[in-house]
Amino acid sequence: MALIPPRLLRALESFNSAHPWSHNAHYHPWLLRQLPRGFGRALDVGCGSGDLVRLLAARSAGGVEGVDSDPEIIARAREVTPPGVTATFAVADARAGIPAGPYDVITCVAALHHLPLTETLTRFCAQLAPGGTLVVVGCAREADFVDHLLGALSIPLNLAMGLLKNRGRRAESRPVSMTAVTRAPETAFVEVRREAVRVLPGVRMRRRLFWRYTLVWRQAGSGSRLPGTGL
Repeated sequence: MALIPPRLLRALESFNSAHPWSHNAHYHPWLLRQLPRGFGRALDVGCGSGDLVRLLAARSAGGVEGVDSDPEIIARAREVTPPGVTATFAVADARAGIPAGPYDVITCVAALHHLPLTETLTRFCAQLAPGGTLVVVGCAREADFVDHLLGALSIPLNLAMGLLKNRGRRAESRPVSMTAVTRAPETAFVEVRREAVRVLPGVRMRRRLFWRYTLVWRQAGSGSRLPGTGL
């Protein structure tokens, strides 16, 4: 969003405050379609308040772990997770490593750009079980024509989605916006893709609307067949 004039950026921020919705949660249904209907142990890195963890728990037979570096957001995740949901939350800085696997599923939404890219992808690879699936919804710096085109298209669509998701809702029942302030990404999509292809042979990546990209990779070995990607 680097090319957006400051006045327009302030107007968008004001609109989103009045019509909140989460760009990250928007991709949760897509993310779930990349996974088997049932799997064992799962890890969500940068879990925030745990929305995705709770969705994963509905499919997991081995439990889901959510980690985030923010103690307050982890406390909130524990508070809003109903009893009986097979999920645990821990304060952890993924820059120093992630909990030991193996995991059948690892997810990471809007957090990879906060972490050292190569080291983190390597850790994900090492902790993924044979046949396991890694799904990332990431943020990248706008650097070329395609990036700027998708960013420009996202502006009116962002307004439309805000109106649609808040239509007829009272203030207390409106969807939650971003759970935490995120740092602007420094790495461009082409750079992320170059490194991902090197570390994760066969990885599938795609630029998306709302200033996001997606990454899907399956560890070699036995396990359920990876579904085809879709919108």
